[in-house]
Amino acid sequence: MTAQPAAGSHPSNGAGFIARVLHWLDAVPYSLLAIPLRLAVATVFWNSAMTKLANWDTAVALFADEYKVPLVPPEILAYITVSIELTTPVLLVLGLLTRPTAAILLGMTAVIEIFVYPQAWPTHLQWAAMLLVLLCRGPGRVSIDEWLRRRLFATLGASPVESR
Repeated sequence: MTAQPAAGSHPSNGAGFIARVLHWLDAVPYSLLAIPLRLAVATVFWNSAMTKLANWDTAVALFADEYKVPLVPPEILAYITVSIELTTPVLLVLGLLTRPTAAILLGMTAVIEIFVYPQAWPTHLQWAAMLLVLLCRGPGRVSIDEWLRRRLFATLGASPVESR
């Protein structure tokens, strides 16, 4: 008869612990992960708008002298940019029109990367990664989009596909 190893000393306990942790992490619902994604992206663009609004003349000068995006006059581009930076964070926080909002911000991030600050690609890559997740997976259950989706399917008498 062979002796059993003492509790906690079995070589597979470490692997078992890792398996339990991975199982627990895999079970975290996307909806829980989507909230900080939405808030993180919203914060980046909201803060940018607040900086521009703090001194509008300086903001317009930045568009004219430093940003130099082609085809659009600097003052018009400043108004467009601040409008996007003020509205999209609110939409993301609410989880309203999340996918179109993510697409707009992804386009804006691409313009910033290509025309304005190409050397800031590590930061832009982080923004793009978060935005791609929101674009592809949506805002999660804790959102107005989800509430509207459920209302639409209830009105149509259909059952929403459970994918969240």
